[in-house]
Amino acid sequence: MNFGIEKLNTDLDKDIQHKIDTKTKPLGALGKLEDIAFKIAKIQQTLEPKIEKPAILVFAGDHGIAKENIVNPFPQEVTTQMVYNFLNKGAAINVFCEENNVDLKIVDAGVNHDFENHSELINAKIAFGTKNYQKGVAMTNEECQKAISLGSELVLKQKKEGTNTIGFGEMGIGNTSAASLIMHYVTKTSIEKCVGAGTGLPSEGILKKTNALKEVISFHGEIENPLQILQTVGGFEITMMCGAMLEAAKQKMTILIDGFICTSALLIAAKIDSNILDYCIFTHNSEEKGHEKMLAFLNQKPLLNLGLRLGEGTGAALSVPIIRTSIAFFNRMASFESAGVSEKN
Repeated sequence: MNFGIEKLNTDLDKDIQHKIDTKTKPLGALGKLEDIAFKIAKIQQTLEPKIEKPAILVFAGDHGIAKENIVNPFPQEVTTQMVYNFLNKGAAINVFCEENNVDLKIVDAGVNHDFENHSELINAKIAFGTKNYQKGVAMTNEECQKAISLGSELVLKQKKEGTNTIGFGEMGIGNTSAASLIMHYVTKTSIEKCVGAGTGLPSEGILKKTNALKEVISFHGEIENPLQILQTVGGFEITMMCGAMLEAAKQKMTILIDGFICTSALLIAAKIDSNILDYCIFTHNSEEKGHEKMLAFLNQKPLLNLGLRLGEGTGAALSVPIIRTSIAFFNRMASFESAGVSEKN
């Protein structure tokens, strides 16, 4: 699979940095805002970058293992219930997107429920949840390829609507288990260091979850191929998100990376094409146990650390005002020359 993601052009690097450094401030005084401005200007290859129609796509999908109630404190039905909550605009991601003027799209990637047609729900259902990867692969190769393709198509549609900055969220009971397995396979970290509380497991629940996932690894053996990892232990929402990320980078969009589940999709995407990392802003450090180790593996520092572990794309949504502010200073703040302010001797 080749999305043909271009490595970022460096021709404007010196001009971008000069514009940042000659603003009326000490060198580096705006910290991460300077880093964000530099990255977005470089992605867009312009000295006048813009954040246009930022959007977050929330992918929902169910996981076969969740039916066993081994790895999840909440029943699988909560995925369906939360999708309805999204559609009724009652979830955190709804509030954050509305407050920060971010377009929100809800995608049924594979929920174990037959939704009626709804104007606010994109039907991209692959199947009614994945299979239980304790007993076989989570999805067929055809299902995996279809999920990636549909994620790509949704991003192309968003691009045509004028979006140049895009984030992703997810909902799926059991998906921290899939993300933990993906993290193990890609980073070679022991599963014990990947597994966290998810939606609120106590310590004995985390141990039970860890032991169950160790058995999954023993059953399937070690896997190297990124698509095979997705096919074996992934979720439809994670797989679709991976395809969406790859297409977003191909389209030279700025990608807002959320927390643990979202970063697991990126681990696969980066294994397919490492150039994708040039287009990513890591919006926050999730409290989910493995996320900090994922970020370290990717050699990335997050923008925020607010103790979040909700998912849904909430960290990405919260980062948008900061990202807008970084572009505002880059475009509108005076330079020493234009303001008539003396520079440092």
